[in-house]
Amino acid sequence: MKIYRIHCRQELKTDLKTAWEFLSNPKNLCNITPDHMKFEIVSGAEKEMYAGQLIQYVVCPFPWMKTRWVTEITHVQEGSFFVDEQRFGPFRLWHHKHFLAPSERGVVMEDIVDYKIPFGYVGQLANHLIVGKQVKMIFDYRQEKLAALFGTP
Repeated sequence: MKIYRIHCRQELKTDLKTAWEFLSNPKNLCNITPDHMKFEIVSGAEKEMYAGQLIQYVVCPFPWMKTRWVTEITHVQEGSFFVDEQRFGPFRLWHHKHFLAPSERGVVMEDIVDYKIPFGYVGQLANHLIVGKQVKMIFDYRQEKLAALFGTP
């Protein structure tokens, strides 16, 4: 079974505290997710992020597909990184690491996502034709929105 990886790195023109407060607040996911995905938080985003937090969403990754997605925040080091893992949803595995570090010109943000698609070879074909492109598009959109919100050095 193949594991796929998306790795994005972006420098933002802001301070670490501001970047952390925005990116670690699950409610802000709506602001950096494409509108066509109809992203909606159902539960779990009422408190400040903590390890063990479960967050439930409804999302439409494709026009013909609406799904529930449950992630768990498994690790949090305030101001530095957090990890979310899918507990229920469209992927066989979704492990998303978010890193923040100060830089001379602002903050460096890194996303590393490892994921698996269900359905064996059919899933691999779907990833090649559709899913991988969709995941990349989501992170490209996220980078554009973050650049618009915070600027880039």
